[in-house]
Amino acid sequence: EVCSLFEVTDVDMAVEALASEVDLAFVTLGPRGSLVVSGSERIPVAADELHAVVDTTGAGDLYAAGVLFGLSRGATPDHAARLGSIAAAEVISHLGARPKMDLVAVAKSILG
Repeated sequence: EVCSLFEVTDVDMAVEALASEVDLAFVTLGPRGSLVVSGSERIPVAADELHAVVDTTGAGDLYAAGVLFGLSRGATPDHAARLGSIAAAEVISHLGARPKMDLVAVAKSILG
């Protein structure tokens, strides 16, 4: 999606263009995880381990929800991205877009 936004085919070029437009961004990279973009800093965040991908419906929404929950609770951007990764991994492990585990409890255990 970030490549489409900036009308380029290379993710690195899109990330550089994005960094010139915003102070903080999160770029999802599918099974390769995500990238926190903050000024000149690039922080890779690994995807959460999965046993099987069952249904990708809701993955982006749950990633965004995890990130926003983390940021709203004072998490660093990389910790917020980690929460997004965990939430996305949970929702794609089963059919449907609703999480089956208590993601708030998981987030609180990570954030302390």
